[in-house]
Amino acid sequence: MINKREEITPAADTDKPFANPPAHAGSSRRLGDRHLLDSDALEEIDRMINIALGQFTGGVSPASLAMAYLDWTVHLASSPGKQFQLGAKAMRKAMRLGSYALTSATTGNAEPCIEPLHGDHRFDHPGWQRFPYNVIYQGFLLNQQWWHNATTDVRGISKHSQAAVSFTARQILDMTAPCNIPFLNPEIAEATLKERGANLMRGASNYRENFKRSLRNEAPAGVEAFRVGENLAITPGKVVYRNHLIELIQYSPSTDTVQREPVLMQSAWMMKYYILDLSPHNSLVKYLVDRGHTVYMVSWLNPGPEHRNLGMEDYRRHGTLAAIDVVAELQPGLKIHAAGYCLGGILLTITAAAMARDGDERLASVTLFTTMTDFTEVGEINVFMDASEVTLLEDMMWQKGYLDHKQVSGGFQLLKSADLIWSKMVREYYLGHREPMFDLMAWNADGTRMPYRQHSELLRRLYVDNELFQGKYMVEGRAISISDIHCPIFAVAAVADHVAPWHSVYKLHLQSDATELTFVLTSGGHNVGIVNEPGHPPRSYQLSVCHEGDRCIDPETWKEKTPTTEGSWWPAWQQWLEAHSSGSEAPPLMGAPEKGYAPLCDSPGTYVLKE
Repeated sequence: MINKREEITPAADTDKPFANPPAHAGSSRRLGDRHLLDSDALEEIDRMINIALGQFTGGVSPASLAMAYLDWTVHLASSPGKQFQLGAKAMRKAMRLGSYALTSATTGNAEPCIEPLHGDHRFDHPGWQRFPYNVIYQGFLLNQQWWHNATTDVRGISKHSQAAVSFTARQILDMTAPCNIPFLNPEIAEATLKERGANLMRGASNYRENFKRSLRNEAPAGVEAFRVGENLAITPGKVVYRNHLIELIQYSPSTDTVQREPVLMQSAWMMKYYILDLSPHNSLVKYLVDRGHTVYMVSWLNPGPEHRNLGMEDYRRHGTLAAIDVVAELQPGLKIHAAGYCLGGILLTITAAAMARDGDERLASVTLFTTMTDFTEVGEINVFMDASEVTLLEDMMWQKGYLDHKQVSGGFQLLKSADLIWSKMVREYYLGHREPMFDLMAWNADGTRMPYRQHSELLRRLYVDNELFQGKYMVEGRAISISDIHCPIFAVAAVADHVAPWHSVYKLHLQSDATELTFVLTSGGHNVGIVNEPGHPPRSYQLSVCHEGDRCIDPETWKEKTPTTEGSWWPAWQQWLEAHSSGSEAPPLMGAPEKGYAPLCDSPGTYVLKE
């Protein structure tokens, strides 16, 4: 039987800021209309100039950087006390480095002037402790520290300007670090002598292959070993619903009985869903299914130019809400445990708040993975979130109709350029060590695009204007509030997350009026913190439960007082879901042909395979 809801035509959207430019009219157009047309044409010239600038600068707004540096320069120039302090620091650091160099050269045993920052492993090799390499890396660390002092705590400078200037200074320092220069890096020198240059030959081969793949727009080397539907995303299931935006997968049960309330999961629309269903050993979907949960998954369409006018409301209505409607029809009379990851969590929060506002009580609980609901402090990504930068991104998206995955991943790489760009370059090109590909890396290379309108609304309404936190976000003409969500909430943050800083995720406590808010802070970053299967001793998490009426404490005090549990947080969440369910029963049927939801195909479906 054909699914009666397989095809839904998106609603026409003609809002002026996002619609296509108007077509030229005939000679009967009035002079005023012609003037308007001329204005549109002139604006198109400005847009094309912005696009060219963005392509040249890699998507970074020159105007934004110029304003930030002007702000910093003017305030620093008018702060003689700060200048004197910086001069004194420079003199002290120079004297310390000189003394260290002399002692090291004469005795070979000198106490370091400075230690690398926590997490900086660029100078771990023992060769950096030998003269003269020890002086070189100590000088770099002292210089790095001085520039941090120079670009922060300047009186009068705006937070955004300080972040932009500090970020840019760090990018330059990371690029010019001595570990990136072959004749200054003892590890490269040792490897070259030991292998008689074979490491450089392998590095040259790696560079040629990477360059060819980049020109051909191909995936990184090693991705070929990982195939969706073969060794990734292989948990058995069926696609039971499809519209123009999503496929809904229902996973086959693996236990004789299941919890009555199903679990509906969705990832961010800028990523393929199978980060939650990677290999069998680290699939969160399989973990839940094997423990008696009925799991549904939203698989997003990878949009193209024809989807440029799909907006946030389309994703809410035809994505999250459509999936909830289908699951509610497939398992009538039961509430739903809904879970969202990153941007998928933001969309779920918006949907849940709108449902709560309208008296829709179909959600049994809401789970948010690394999801910000307050965008006041978004970490270093704030550098890319001022009005000038957003305008540049909008213009670049305007040309194609979407934001390409490579632009997004490139921006995230800059946030940790020392590890993700320069240290990787040293390993692959100078040491000749190609990092072995694994499932999470293969998934990371398989990103999706984001429609022009939707991404523009996301940036302006949430990141720039922070409408969701302020209670100004409009759904169907009326504002929504997170405080309207009263069902239990389970929120997971990652301590090393540079995309959704955990302090910002923790601010959900300031907005939530849920009967119960469980907050988990896990080890790892934005992805590893979630793909956190049991069986890894170094992993740990902290968990607390805040009931309605409890006092809220600041995040640092919370972190200090909350006990640490070794291992993965997955079992804690699974047990939480079970505790908030109403018991077990026989598994439901796959789909419901009599209701128009006949299985359309096997998982992983078709949308996830589209490039």
